[in-house]
Amino acid sequence: MFDKLKQLRELKKMQGEMQKQRYEGESRGTKLVLNGTLMATEVFLNAELGVKEQEEAVRNAFNDAVKKAQMAMAQQFSGLM
Repeated sequence: MFDKLKQLRELKKMQGEMQKQRYEGESRGTKLVLNGTLMATEVFLNAELGVKEQEEAVRNAFNDAVKKAQMAMAQQFSGLM
């Protein structure tokens, strides 16, 4: 029982630490920053791109940032197991 409580405390601590994390994705000069809860906090657009190119760049930057966040989270959680 005490092990479960200890794990729960560790998870809550990790959750707080994760919220402070920043994950950046980049594509064609467009950059997107996510926090640890995967909410976009910053978006930097490349004014030289057309609308369709910008849409694709934002999508790719977002996917890049999410991938980095997922890898970091998996690495953190693997330490608990």
